Amino acid sequence: MANQAGTYSEWLKQDMGALIDSVGLTDLQKHLLRSRWLDQVLYMESRSNSARDWYYRLRMTTIIGGVIIPALVSLNLTGDYALAVRGATFVISLLVGISAAVEEFFHYGERWRHYRQTSELMKMEGWNFFQLSGAYERFGSCSEAYREFASRSEMLIQHDVDVYISQVAQEKKEGKEKAEADKPG
Repeated sequence: MANQAGTYSEWLKQDMGALIDSVGLTDLQKHLLRSRWLDQVLYMESRSNSARDWYYRLRMTTIIGGVIIPALVSLNLTGDYALAVRGATFVISLLVGISAAVEEFFHYGERWRHYRQTSELMKMEGWNFFQLSGAYERFGSCSEAYREFASRSEMLIQHDVDVYISQVAQEKKEGKEKAEADKPG
């Protein structure tokens, strides 16, 4: 696994690269594996981590701010402290509202789960390929199994694209429907 000197992504790239080099594939097949499969695994890992980080930041801001606001509102202060508390309450309320709106708009939690799932499916497919297990156990070598692996990997990528496109189309449709419903009548 990754050590303190490098990230998991760097370790994964190095480890999978070594596996790709060690199996009996042509140079072209190795290049394609790196350019398509490994690149997609690393991309999905990166997107998953980014979406997770944004999701946590925004949710924690919403949760913590949502707890602090009632406490500040319940304080019965007078003088300079009252003005400072009202200002802090206002600012925190804005942060909570913005945080919740940004999460709702970008759906970072859903993106995180989507990218994580696709990344793990791609890695599982790779492990099965390298070990000639699962769908690849009928092959005698990785070279023989390569076409099947390439096809199955492309199906996973296509499914990921289809899900993403359908989500974007659904969000657009919901946005138009909401805009129509909000028009004065």
